[in-house]
Parts: sequence; C-alpha cells; structure tokens
Amino acid sequence: MTNGNAPATARRSTLVVTAHAGDFVWRAGGAIALAAARGEKVTIACLTFGERGESAKAWREGKKLDEIKALRRDEAERAAATLGAEVRFFDAGDYPLVPTTGLTDELVAVYRDTQPDVVLTHPVEDPYNGDHPAANRMALEARVLAQATGYPGEGEIIGAPPVFYFEPHQPEMSGFKPEVLLDITEVWDTKHKAMECLGAQQHLWDYYTDLAVRRGVQLKRNAGPNLGLAHKTMAEAYMRPYPQIAKELA
Repeated sequence: MTNGNAPATARRSTLVVTAHAGDFVWRAGGAIALAAARGEKVTIACLTFGERGESAKAWREGKKLDEIKALRRDEAERAAATLGAEVRFFDAGDYPLVPTTGLTDELVAVYRDTQPDVVLTHPVEDPYNGDHPAANRMALEARVLAQATGYPGEGEIIGAPPVFYFEPHQPEMSGFKPEVLLDITEVWDTKHKAMECLGAQQHLWDYYTDLAVRRGVQLKRNAGPNLGLAHKTMAEAYMRPYPQIAKELA
C-alpha cells in the first residue's frame, strides 16, 4: 500500500558545464542520452556559442557575428533536444573565454537550482584551446561555492556531486587517461543524430564516430569476453578528479 503523504523520490539530475555549443555533443552526448533515457533531468550550462573559434565554416561563408551566434544557438538547441536535455546559454564570449566572478556566480545559481547528482565538464588541460580549461576552473569553483552555506545567492546548498571529465579532442596532449569507459551502444543512434545537428562542425562527425568505436573496443577488452556485449560496442571515456566513494570494491 502506498503512503499518499510520502515525499516523492527526487528525480536524479546531471549538470554538464561546457565551453562551447558543440562540446557537450561530441564529448558527452552518449552520457546525456543515457541519463535522459532513464528519466533523469539533464541540464547543459553552455558558456559560449563557440562563435569565434569553433565556427570557421560559417565565417568562410561570409556570415556576421550575430548570425553565427544565432546559428550555433539553433544547432545546440536542436542537439540538446535530440539528446533529451535542457540547455542554458551564458553568451560569455569565446576565444578567449575569460573566467569572471559574475560568470562563476551564474554557475553557482545553476548548481543550486539543478542540485546535480553528477557533473560532467572539461579536463584541466588542453594546450590547443584555452576556453576548455577556463570552463573547467569555473565549473569546479562554482561546485565548491555552491556547497558553502555562507556564500550569497538563492537556492539550497548542494552536496558534493561526483565530477567526470569528458575526453578532449587531443587526449594525448591534454594529460587525459581513460579511467571510466561508458557503454553508449544503446543510445549511439541518438548521439549521432545530435552530432548531425552541428552542421557548422561537420568535419568532426567522422572523427567522433571513429573515437566511439575505439573506446568501445577498449571497453570490451576491459569488460571480459563473456558479458554479452554487442559485437560493435560504442563508448565514451571519462576521468575522475575526486575519489570514488564506495562501501565495497567493484
């Protein structure tokens, strides 16, 4: 018998902090789609549209800055909807993305509003794109500040949600070592459809398809031969900056 006065179980929440409009699709689209498929709430904090540094095709076509921003916003909104997520835009300006107190405060508000159980963001290093480490610094700082009872701002303080760094475009040069391999086979078609929303970066479609295949091979090798994994397993790789909390080793 159900107790009608019992509090409803809180819906799990994932927060993705990303520097540019396309980053969350290439690097974490599978994780987002899996969470959404489980009925979880997924919020993407998109700090910039990637209008200056990640929209070369649109610039070559003669588009103006405002047109490119609108184009990238539309692409990101369609990709997020395809994955089953909500996207919030900050329009902080890219190349460079400059960390500011005001921007961090906005992120603190998002943390407290969404109360994330999991946070996904960029790793600490990326010698090819300074916007990604900048996003990392603000994501981690805002996570800590959002836990502080005395930090000003609306909303309830948060706990200490685990953080996962998604894979950068140049992992070998960015100190990235796959520590978690996530099987995204069941949502691969969804991720690929989201990738196809990003026409401004069409040159990356094949790269991230090939990467998912390679990470899938590694997943199978590390999972063992008899677990019933699909013949063609697709995967995403992640790192963890904080210790995993557990009551048993598994």
